[in-house]
Amino acid sequence: MSITVTISMTRNRILGTTALALALMGAGKVAAQVRPAVNHVALYVYDLQKSTAFYQNVLGLKPIPEPFHDGRHAWFRMGPHSQLHLIQGAARVEDHAKDTHLAFRVKDLGKFMARLDQSATRYSSWTGEAKQTTARPDGVKQVYLQDPDNFWIEVNDDRF
Repeated sequence: MSITVTISMTRNRILGTTALALALMGAGKVAAQVRPAVNHVALYVYDLQKSTAFYQNVLGLKPIPEPFHDGRHAWFRMGPHSQLHLIQGAARVEDHAKDTHLAFRVKDLGKFMARLDQSATRYSSWTGEAKQTTARPDGVKQVYLQDPDNFWIEVNDDRF
């Protein structure tokens, strides 16, 4: 009888361990299902036409259809699964802290900076040096610029 009990206990431990392992593997899938990912960023802007022109012509974002069709919204593709929504209605253009910013990456920061120069768009390093880059501690180079509503934008050459 003790042999049977030992075998049963061993079998139950194996089944229990297997069930636990399967549950943990499933937990990873569940965690991925509830982990948030960026869908869109919405900016409340003063002049929708100016902001739309900036994000389309200066940053080169692609406009996408917006469902409102009310003249108060403009939507752009920011990445494979993320969008930028501009919404007309801000009472005025206000200052914003540089620490609060959108960040985009480009394959060639030098070419992007040339695009900014061509469009006469001001940009600088983190410390405000005109037409200069900042190197982050991880080696990524970045520049900062502002949109028509003074929202700060970082553009960098991160490779991830």
